[in-house]
Amino acid sequence: MTPRTDIEAVETANTTFYEALERGDFEAVSDLWLPDDGDGEAPAVSCVHPGWPALSGRGEVLRSYALIMANTDYIQFFLTDVKVSVHADTALVSCTENILSGGPAEEGADLGPLVGQLVVATNVFRRTPDGWKLWSHHASPVLAETDDEEGGAGPEGGETPA
Repeated sequence: MTPRTDIEAVETANTTFYEALERGDFEAVSDLWLPDDGDGEAPAVSCVHPGWPALSGRGEVLRSYALIMANTDYIQFFLTDVKVSVHADTALVSCTENILSGGPAEEGADLGPLVGQLVVATNVFRRTPDGWKLWSHHASPVLAETDDEEGGAGPEGGETPA
């Protein structure tokens, strides 16, 4: 494979991950993570969701996604600042997740209140015979600065979240 082809394949794997989350497709999300090889030789997968403790091991990581999907009626990711680097059989993707999500709908409504969140994420992929698989996902919330706190405008041009 050429370096450009590797980068494109990693970009596709990264996009596929977020699309599977948006659809709530647990099987597809599971298929995107490195498998356990059964002999303890495979590196353990890890995940840090915003505000959660570090999770380690395929079972623990996949349970977290099942829990998130069971409690999220709607989620959409708008990825920005996506950067991909590949070295041998490992790839690093950094991006900003602009997330729009909603919980259960109130009586008489089709959708619950929507909430926006800005998160920076790092996704580490490993090349396998079945394509690029997630090895680690780490996401941290972005805390917006206000004019009063730092004397400058925050990411929203000085607007503060309500």
